Amino acid sequence: MQDRKDLEKELERELSEMLSDQVVDSEEERLKKERSRLAPKYEVRIQTQLDPIVEETLKYRSMGKEIDGRYDAYLKRAGVSDRKEEN
Repeated sequence: MQDRKDLEKELERELSEMLSDQVVDSEEERLKKERSRLAPKYEVRIQTQLDPIVEETLKYRSMGKEIDGRYDAYLKRAGVSDRKEEN
């Protein structure tokens, strides 16, 4: 029982030392780390012939009836006729 308490105290002491002994970075190092975490200035975009969302939506609509028209506005913006697969 005493060994367990001693072990717990030792672990708490080690943890306390680890938390308190963290090296505080200089201002320059901190700014450098912050800059590296920022989003890139430029994005790479790939232009495709077919919109995968439109293709998938039309495929699902060909398999069954959609309960709500949640993708209708997107299909209109994409220039696809509304409910193309419906009879």
